[in-house]
Amino acid sequence: MRHSIPVVPQFYVTAPQPCPYLDGRTERKLFTALQGEGAQQLNDALSKQGFRRSQNVLYRPSCAECACCYSARIKVADFRPTRTQRRVMRRNAHLTRHAAAPWATESQYQLFRAYLQARHADGGMADMDVYEFAAMVEETPVQSRVIEYYRTGETGREILSAVCLTDILDDGLSMVYSFFEPETQRNSPGTFIILDHIEIAREAGLPYVYLGYWVPGSAKMKYKAGFSAVEIYKDGVWQPLVDPDSFDTTPHPLANEPISDQLARITLPNIVASGKVTP
Repeated sequence: MRHSIPVVPQFYVTAPQPCPYLDGRTERKLFTALQGEGAQQLNDALSKQGFRRSQNVLYRPSCAECACCYSARIKVADFRPTRTQRRVMRRNAHLTRHAAAPWATESQYQLFRAYLQARHADGGMADMDVYEFAAMVEETPVQSRVIEYYRTGETGREILSAVCLTDILDDGLSMVYSFFEPETQRNSPGTFIILDHIEIAREAGLPYVYLGYWVPGSAKMKYKAGFSAVEIYKDGVWQPLVDPDSFDTTPHPLANEPISDQLARITLPNIVASGKVTP
């Protein structure tokens, strides 16, 4: 008699390293590999539990004394743009959208380099070469798209203005990474990309747009709380973000459960040895 042995994802914890969001703190991540025929289902399941994808890895912050990273998503049906966000849509109405397979191009990389140089010259991605960039875009075992936005130049030529690497989940769109022409900052292209993804999700009948992590106390993450209908993953459930200024960001040794308890609370899809998902 032949038996199939369940494939159980193995989870690991990274070594502490400087936090990119809050000065003077260290971060630690809980992560697992994303591979095989069950990768899409695993990505769907863990995204609903606060995980994010980076190439073929799923991760979630699991810091020793800090619990300030909250996975955030927008509930599409309840979203209503502010007056400022409507102006952002009008200022970017000249852009045309093009969705492509996750394949890196030279024009994408040049835009990516210009974006990092202007906005994140000291960040962890500043030294990425073209091969690492291609890996970021192309090494995806799940359903992904590169959403490109073009403007028309003075000579009539189409110029790449903004890019977003986007995963398609069973309940929404997950914005993995976006970048844009730094000289268009006055038009708020980052906000526009989110607004456009809300529209894409609405057209596709998908209920959520996943934004990545919102971090109270981090100036670079403050903009995410400016959208209506934002939910955050907190205490094991998704809940509305009601008062962003009410969060206590003070480190505490009991801020997070032990890793063993965190693992016990993770719900996995029923993936068997063949890589197929059972009902």
